[in-house]
Amino acid sequence: MLIGLISDTHIPDRARQIPEKVLESFKDVDLIIHSGDLTTRAVIDELEKIAPVIAIQGNMDRVAGLDLPKAETVEVEGVKIGVAHGEVYPRGDTQQLLYLARQLDVNILVTGHSHQPKIEQVEDVLLLNPGSPIVPRLADRTVMLLEINNKNVDVEIVKIGAPVCSALDFTQYPRD
Repeated sequence: MLIGLISDTHIPDRARQIPEKVLESFKDVDLIIHSGDLTTRAVIDELEKIAPVIAIQGNMDRVAGLDLPKAETVEVEGVKIGVAHGEVYPRGDTQQLLYLARQLDVNILVTGHSHQPKIEQVEDVLLLNPGSPIVPRLADRTVMLLEINNKNVDVEIVKIGAPVCSALDFTQYPRD
């Protein structure tokens, strides 16, 4: 099974739509997992045109009033996957994320929040963060492809575009 992983899209507050390259990257996936900070249900609607979507609530989704679960689990070909936004501080702290994976009793934990892609094996848990295809932090714009085949796991970071310094993003200042 091929799964598209995405997080921190922040639409429409930080971009008007999901980048076309994301949709192209996900064209063959069987499932899409969004690990929070969608900020509008329209993101789910757009992604569901490609494949079924599992989406959870991020901190900015609460601000936007988006009612989604705080965490989800799904089993794919005998591998248990947990999804949470990953609101731990410092952001991306592996020990706290490992603890969260243990709470969810999963083999793989997919999170977001840091806006930085990460693939890290900690003990018997694979921690994945697809980064952000819209507003990365000191990283490229990214999503991930997770392939699970007979309990074999392969993960690929897919670069969607170049890093963005918000101070140089002049699209936020529309011209008359």
